[in-house]
Amino acid sequence: MGTKSEDDRAALLPGTLYMLVLKTLARLGPLHGYGIAQYIRQTTGNVLQVEEGALYPALQRMLIKGWVTAEWRHSDNNRRARFYSLTHEGRQQLHVEVSEFERTVRAIVQVIRPVPEEA
Repeated sequence: MGTKSEDDRAALLPGTLYMLVLKTLARLGPLHGYGIAQYIRQTTGNVLQVEEGALYPALQRMLIKGWVTAEWRHSDNNRRARFYSLTHEGRQQLHVEVSEFERTVRAIVQVIRPVPEEA
């Protein structure tokens, strides 16, 4: 009782995937999709798990928007993988994403904060 199964993984708030991917690339530099997902999972203590079905379409949209670039390289295990890098536009968008996320969190806190009892 009180434990979470793997099926109860935390769902990402809409729009946070872009922010998490952009921040990961800003911190670590070029990474392949699996590396991005692993970093997010490990950094959050397995609380946030980015599924391939969400990550790769998001990376494709970010390529189209010009927030990231991609090139084929060999990974550490000598497999061919697409490595993503942050662009100048991506760094600017990261600031937008973080600001919007912080605004959303402040709004949520306003709803869940206890209301002082009226005198």
